[in-house]
Amino acid sequence: MQDSSERCDVAIVGAGPVGLFAVFECGMLEMGCELFDALPAPGGQCAALYPEKPIYDIPGYPRIDAAELVERLSEQAAPFAPVYHLGHAVTRLTSVADGFVIENAAGVSRLARAVIIAAGAGAFGPNRPPLAGIEAFEERSVFYLVRRREDFRGRHIVIAGGGDSAVDWALSLADIAERVMVVHRRPKFRAAPQSAAQLQRLADDGRIDLVIPYQLHGLEGEGGQLTAVIVADLTGQTRRLEADCLLPFFGLATDLGPLAAWGFDLDQNRIVVDPATCATSRPGIFAIGDIAAYPGKLKLILSGFAEAALAAHAIHPLVHAGQALHFEYSTTKGVPGR
Repeated sequence: MQDSSERCDVAIVGAGPVGLFAVFECGMLEMGCELFDALPAPGGQCAALYPEKPIYDIPGYPRIDAAELVERLSEQAAPFAPVYHLGHAVTRLTSVADGFVIENAAGVSRLARAVIIAAGAGAFGPNRPPLAGIEAFEERSVFYLVRRREDFRGRHIVIAGGGDSAVDWALSLADIAERVMVVHRRPKFRAAPQSAAQLQRLADDGRIDLVIPYQLHGLEGEGGQLTAVIVADLTGQTRRLEADCLLPFFGLATDLGPLAAWGFDLDQNRIVVDPATCATSRPGIFAIGDIAAYPGKLKLILSGFAEAALAAHAIHPLVHAGQALHFEYSTTKGVPGR
């Protein structure tokens, strides 16, 4: 039976940086895209978790903030008139005779000739520390992400964690906060060595406090406003840190959600793909970015960009059956409207 859904060439699940670049790569091969994302705006984790965080490994940009990267990628995709379906998760993916029917929680349905999964790590949320009563402080004086550095100017901040996020935000906020205290259970940080060394230099200069070896133990405050964070060492001895803000950075809890039931070959919650084409175990469906798994995979944005190009070229014969693809560089072909 013919599905009555509106048609598109390629449906992209995930409107983060890699999904946005896939619009450009598909567009250059004359394939139109519609993007589905549970978040209310494009950009994925870059927009939702760290819009002001600098990124240093994007070719051609020695430094670019995450929000600006999303803006540039959206601008790059714009000539190909992508259609966005945001704010609602994809709930259904069904194979039909001439492609796939994809539907989101709002009931928007499209018949796509091919599908690209660019969903990062899937649905995500913060790993919350097990502190009694923490919910009363969340989004008032306990924050799991930094949307605007200026919101923390002049504040007394406790940052908890030992990874890149904890270290990077300690370095970034040291210039504007009244005081930054970094709580970690051991002296060694799991961050980039250069960043960890810079953190130690700031501590040596008295610009931040390293509270080591300690871990979060309790909170003091009322009406959603912190007055102190209680930390404990490995022997149970406690220490009171006067603070009006807590930033716990213990990573993200991720969930593939309905993707896990769509019949893909999986490897530790990632979708196994052919590294030459990014094709999944379901013909006509491709996976790119952090959600894609193959030997030697590097979870970098620039790797996802290359995978977007591979997937677009593999999809071309599905959308334009019987048409030979004569590869041309963008410098030769140009971009529509330019």
